[in-house]
Amino acid sequence: MAGQHGGQVLALITARGGSKGLPRKNVLPLAGRPLIAWSIKAAQEAVCTPRVVVSTDDEEIAQAARQWGAEVPFMRPAALAQDDSPHLEVILHALAWLEQNQDYRPEWVLLLQPTSPLRSGRDIDEAFALARAQGAASVVSVQQAPSPPHLLQTIDGQGRLKPFLPPGPGYQRRQDFPAVYALNGAIYLTRRGMIMEKRVLLDQETLALVMPAERSLDVDTPWDFHLARLVLEDLHGRA
Repeated sequence: MAGQHGGQVLALITARGGSKGLPRKNVLPLAGRPLIAWSIKAAQEAVCTPRVVVSTDDEEIAQAARQWGAEVPFMRPAALAQDDSPHLEVILHALAWLEQNQDYRPEWVLLLQPTSPLRSGRDIDEAFALARAQGAASVVSVQQAPSPPHLLQTIDGQGRLKPFLPPGPGYQRRQDFPAVYALNGAIYLTRRGMIMEKRVLLDQETLALVMPAERSLDVDTPWDFHLARLVLEDLHGRA
């Protein structure tokens, strides 16, 4: 396995069975296929990704992943499938299992969360091309934030608005602020060596791949799922 896949990219899709905001979301039907299948499809369509592995603790998710063409060579331990289980530990478990059982050590790890069904294979290839062109050890996807932090407000115990940050001098228009960006959760591309040595997915040298809002939706609630269905049905038609 090491010779076959050496120096390549491992797409690791992490999908646990428990979900509070939207129960069973990873296998809910979305525009003709389960939610997780859209991430599998994106990885399969990316030129840079020869291998797609799903890490899950759930048999139904595992069955759906295999049906749509992903590998599920192991089941994730329950201890790594809790609400507070860090993604890094899930990735380290997957890398350790693949090395110990298949002598497989990819050069790159591409973390794909199944809650980003609108990300495309082209987005993945652009992240890989960016890393190669700039000699970067990691690239993460971001989207432009809809509002600069200086325009955000909090609400105190009496229901009154309070500035999130101290106001600047005088009146400032939205366009006067520099663009700010937020992680959209769609793509984390990191060299295996960086993960093993630093135990991180990104650091101060990480490059940003800017994705448009229409492909940056993170599905966490029924409303998010509804929006994703509308977009995917508009793109691909109804099942």
